[in-house]
Amino acid sequence: MERPGLVEPGQKITVTEGELPSNYYYIIDPAVAMSANIPFRNRLISREGVVKDVVENARGFYVTAEFDEPEV
Repeated sequence: MERPGLVEPGQKITVTEGELPSNYYYIIDPAVAMSANIPFRNRLISREGVVKDVVENARGFYVTAEFDEPEV
């Protein structure tokens, strides 16, 4: 995330999935923040989650979200 205040802890979010040749990535709608590359084996099933924390460091703002994933 590039600037503060776009999401807050406790806020419900939806994510859009993107696919790369060997990974997935997720974007918090509407283009608020983007995940790192996620291996195929760790793909999200759920597209809705809740923001748990937003932390600022020298590289920017980092959003931690929790998703209710079904057991596989």
